[in-house]
Amino acid sequence: MNGPEPLELRHLGHERVIGCYLLETPDGPALQDCGPANCVPELKKRLRERGLELQDLRHLLLSHIHLDHAGAAGVLVREHPGLQVHVSEIGAPHLVDPSRLERSARRLYLDDFDRLWGELAPVPQENVHVAGSDVLGLACFPTPGHASHHVCYLDGEGTLYAGDAAGVRIQPSRFVLPPTPPPELDLVHWSTSLDEIERRKPQRLALIHFGVAEDAERHLAELRERLTAWSELVRDGVTEEEFVDAAGEELGPDRDTYQQAMPFWQSYAGLKRYWEKNAE
Repeated sequence: MNGPEPLELRHLGHERVIGCYLLETPDGPALQDCGPANCVPELKKRLRERGLELQDLRHLLLSHIHLDHAGAAGVLVREHPGLQVHVSEIGAPHLVDPSRLERSARRLYLDDFDRLWGELAPVPQENVHVAGSDVLGLACFPTPGHASHHVCYLDGEGTLYAGDAAGVRIQPSRFVLPPTPPPELDLVHWSTSLDEIERRKPQRLALIHFGVAEDAERHLAELRERLTAWSELVRDGVTEEEFVDAAGEELGPDRDTYQQAMPFWQSYAGLKRYWEKNAE
């Protein structure tokens, strides 16, 4: 079986930056992740191409609450109050009251927040469900590291809906980039999460950034290697400029596409914060 195709959300007009996935569940159509609020018009367009309206969706399965994955959740539920949102126990309170999440994101993005993400609206408590080990027939399990509240979903055909736990890979490129933004990066937890993913032997990885990777074993091995290499660069004292230059050189002609999905300065900032916290 071939894996699913991502819904192209054309974030800020760019292709292959943010996608999400349409799932068939025993309780009707569902989305896995939804992108930010400024992508809602494009999301509706993609749904219509598949013969659906927003109101036809029954469920939204979130990998984590970062704005590129879940920022539109509150806006979607406001427009479609029947939409049920599934998220980790750690992430759930931040959907109901996103004020702390917004403050943190505005510190990172400053005046660019609104242009990048649009509105961050709360999700009513009654629409939020804590994701257990089974969500609508998909196995769900914690995968912290990129964020403490991250979960992945695995279907019966071997497709892992990986969020950011399996890295960034802008298909058709083979390059796997570790997304390491602040503030919650934890390299030890991420390594354990990769163990958990590999133990389940997924056949393919459905990536939000961007597309379906059919070579899961090789892909995950490369992610481990680059996560180690990049973290050691920062631990050993490279500057942000040196890190960005080194990452860009590795990527070559794919540099600009990857920069849209995961800016290198953010990867550097997350790794730097991680090592500073560990030194305290």
